[in-house]
Amino acid sequence: MAAPNIVNVTSIYGKTHAASLSTTVTTDILTCPSDKVLKINSIIVANIDGTNAADVTVQFYNADNTTGFHLAKLVAVPSKSTLIVLGKDAPIYLEEGDKIRGGASAISDLEIIISYEELDDA
Repeated sequence: MAAPNIVNVTSIYGKTHAASLSTTVTTDILTCPSDKVLKINSIIVANIDGTNAADVTVQFYNADNTTGFHLAKLVAVPSKSTLIVLGKDAPIYLEEGDKIRGGASAISDLEIIISYEELDDA
């Protein structure tokens, strides 16, 4: 019996991206590259300020219709604490050109960590 031909093999790469948030809420944090799909497993925001709370805004930006949709809008993150914006139990997918964008009410007070899987069928 001959082995079956495999036409498409999908590779899955686990990745993590981190950034310090600026006060521009439309700053691109993560962009899905060409010919890929990104499965966003979690988005965590940490407030590294020792005293003050700061507000975070995180958006899913749909490249097909150039529209941003809020995952979190002006959500207060207390000092020295974290906010889970998106958890593994409710993943979202980014297609080519889609983005995660975000910003904070205070510069350099909030850090964002995005855990995701890159799906590649090339």
